[in-house]
Amino acid sequence: MGEHITLQWTPDFVLSWSDFQAESNPAVFEDSHSVVKYRFTWTVNSEKIGEQIVFFIEDIRLFVEFHPLLSWVRSSEANDSLLNHEQGNFDLAELVKNDNLKKLQNQFYSKYFPTRGQNEQQQKQFAKEDSGKMINFEVEKLQKLYDEKSLKYHDETNHGLEIVPQSKYNLIFKQLRR
Repeated sequence: MGEHITLQWTPDFVLSWSDFQAESNPAVFEDSHSVVKYRFTWTVNSEKIGEQIVFFIEDIRLFVEFHPLLSWVRSSEANDSLLNHEQGNFDLAELVKNDNLKKLQNQFYSKYFPTRGQNEQQQKQFAKEDSGKMINFEVEKLQKLYDEKSLKYHDETNHGLEIVPQSKYNLIFKQLRR
């Protein structure tokens, strides 16, 4: 497979139809489909307390990414209204991130976690691996929350066709771009 390309959410970036690069699926009801996922980075440090090495997690950063190679639109249905709705998926993920990032960070910050391993070098390596697994578990929960909210967004707006509910969401999303 080719190079892995994603587009990161920023307040001034807006999707265009050229960002939807996958082939449309004729067997699916939807006229378009966006794949939006979370990616994270973090810093893990270790410290020796008595005879035990423990690790602590700092600087968790969460990013919202759009996946062009997995996202598609039926070219016959590509219009500004539908594109606005798909941008809403991307914006919704950013809202979910903003609403939950502090909670995610607070689960790990200022806490010490035990390490495993036979020696100090091994323990530091396991600290990196284990901390990543711990954070990933929580980010997967956040992804599920976003997926649920995205389904609700699609249902309430009928994939952007219901103007009044879509307009309400648009006002919420507009707050992200200040």
